[in-house]
Amino acid sequence: MKFLGMANRPAPALVLRPGDREELQRLTRASTVSAAWAKRARIVLLAAEGTANTRIAELVDATVTTVLLWRERYQAKGLPGLEDAPRSGRPKVLDDRMIVTATLKPPPKKLGVTHWSTRLLAGQLRISNTAVARAWQAYGIKPWRAESFRFSTDPELVGKVTDICGLYLAPPENAIVLCVDEKSQIQALDRTVPILPMQEGRIERRSHDYYRHGTTTLFAALDIATGQVTAALKPRHRHQEFLAFLKQIERTYRHVIDDAGVPVELHLVMDNYAAHKHANVKAWLAQHRRFVVHFTPTHASWMNLVEVWFGIVERQAIRRGVFKSVKDLNTKIRAFIDGWNDRSHPFVWTKTAEQVLAKANRPTTSNSRH
Repeated sequence: MKFLGMANRPAPALVLRPGDREELQRLTRASTVSAAWAKRARIVLLAAEGTANTRIAELVDATVTTVLLWRERYQAKGLPGLEDAPRSGRPKVLDDRMIVTATLKPPPKKLGVTHWSTRLLAGQLRISNTAVARAWQAYGIKPWRAESFRFSTDPELVGKVTDICGLYLAPPENAIVLCVDEKSQIQALDRTVPILPMQEGRIERRSHDYYRHGTTTLFAALDIATGQVTAALKPRHRHQEFLAFLKQIERTYRHVIDDAGVPVELHLVMDNYAAHKHANVKAWLAQHRRFVVHFTPTHASWMNLVEVWFGIVERQAIRRGVFKSVKDLNTKIRAFIDGWNDRSHPFVWTKTAEQVLAKANRPTTSNSRH
C-alpha cells in the first residue's frame, strides 16, 4: 500500500473534490451516521486543512496508519472510498428478508408474548440469535420498542396550525408573542435519607422512597422573542387562578408601548384547557382588546413553546430537587425563574405549517391488522 507522506512530518493538504466539503461536514454532525463514518469524514476534513497526520490521529483517537489509509482511500475514490470494503469469508447464506418477514408477523399465541426477541425468533427459525440481531440491525427493525401517538380531531386543525406557525415565524410588528400555560401538580418531594453527592467515578445517588409534602402549580408566560418569563405559583389551577395570572401579565406589560405611544398588542398562544375558555376569562379578554388569543389545535399543546420551557424547569430545578415543604418548592422554583431571566435566550420555531401538517396527516398502512 502506498502511503502519502511520513508519519513524522506534515503531509501536503488533501485536495477535496467539488461539493465534498459540505457533505463531509454534514457527516460529522449527523446523528444518524455511524461513528466510524463520522470519524473518516473528520480525518479527511482535517487532512484538507493541512493538519499533520500525527495530530489528526490524536484529534480523532486513531492510529497514524488509519489516518493514512483514509487519506489514500479518499484521494483515490472520493467519498465512495470512505465506504466499508467488501468483507472476506464465506458468502452469506441466510436471507435477512426472510428473517424480517417472520419478525413482522405476530408471535404464536402459545408463546404468550406480545413481540419477538432475538432468541425466541431464532428458536422458531432454527438459526442463531446473532443472525436475527444482524438482520434487525440491517433493516432498522426494533421489536422491543413502541411509541404512542394521537391524532388531532380539531376541525380547524389546518387554520390553527397555519395561524400559530405564522405567528412564530413572522410575528406582527409592534406586538409581543407570549406562550401561556400552567404546569400543574408539581410535587414537593423530600427523600427519606440525604442525597449522596456526586463523586469522582460515581454519579449522584438518592433513595428510592420519599415523603410527599403537597403540590403547587406554575403559571408561565414565555416571551418567545427574548425568552423572558412572567410566572406565578398558585395552589390550584382553576379559572380564578388563570384569570389572576392574566391580570398579572397585563400589569407586567402595561407600560410597553410602540413609537406612537400606543400599547403594543399581546398575542397569547394557549391550549384548550377548560379554564382558558371559561366565561369569566372570555369576558375579561373582551374588555382588554390588547390581548389577542391563539388557541392550539386539540391534542397539540406541543405547539405551545412554553412547554419547552417547562421541560427545562423540570430537568434543571425540579426532578432532582429535595423540597421540605410546598413553600420550599415555590422558593426554589422562583429562584430558578430569576436565574433564567438573567440568562434567557430567544425561542426559535423553524417548522412551516406545511411541514407540521405533512406529519400530522394520518399515515396509511398496508398491514391488514390495522
